[in-house]
Amino acid sequence: MLVANIATLTLAKAHMFAFWLFQQAADDAGTIGWDPIHLWKQMSWVAQVVVIILFIMSAWSIGVMIDRWIAFSAARKQSRQFAPVVAGALREGKLDEAIRVAERNKKSHLAKVVTAGLQEFKAHGESTEIPGEQIEASKRALERAEAIVHAELKRGLGGLATIGSTAPFVGLFGTVIGILNAFKKISEQKATGLGAVAGGISEALVTTALGLFVAIPAVMMFNYFTGKVEAFDVEMDNSSSELVDYFLKRTAGSAVRR
Repeated sequence: MLVANIATLTLAKAHMFAFWLFQQAADDAGTIGWDPIHLWKQMSWVAQVVVIILFIMSAWSIGVMIDRWIAFSAARKQSRQFAPVVAGALREGKLDEAIRVAERNKKSHLAKVVTAGLQEFKAHGESTEIPGEQIEASKRALERAEAIVHAELKRGLGGLATIGSTAPFVGLFGTVIGILNAFKKISEQKATGLGAVAGGISEALVTTALGLFVAIPAVMMFNYFTGKVEAFDVEMDNSSSELVDYFLKRTAGSAVRR
């Protein structure tokens, strides 16, 4: 209970201590500025390189996020329009119509898989000599299409994961440089006041904050998009299974008619 009370009191007074610390630093070194421009000018060239790298990583990750968001939204929208139409065409036995519908929805992950299966099944329709070869060829085509579409859906996500895991360490490198600069200033000025270390400490905190600012959204969106890809994989697996069942029924029906 005593420890909890002490922790509560410490958190309550933390903002007052932080305000006093920065105020004291400003009083000790009147030239220290805390706006972005002054912070940039106060940084060493190594820390500036770190900041530039973090901004490049942030811009790249944002580009991947936008690209994947647009691609996934288009895939979801077209798949919702595609599924009932192609199902109706298949119920009526119109393979050519189903293929045309699938080819019109090129952004749909389901359409890409279904197209491959339908085209393979149609190609082996009249030329199959070995019983079951038509179905096996269609299965292989579906599996290949699923693998290709899965790779397309995951494009850029590996880089997003890399940024999410490495950005904090890039920021930490800038933190180390800032601390070293702070000790260097102490050595040069023969002083230990806050004014002597304010520049180095601000440099360290800025690079740390930027590293976290880049990493946190990248990790969150990587997990979100990975979940989307897994959901798309399940949908493609289900569609492939249903299409194979349709091929089996159609083949069995053809054999009965013969």
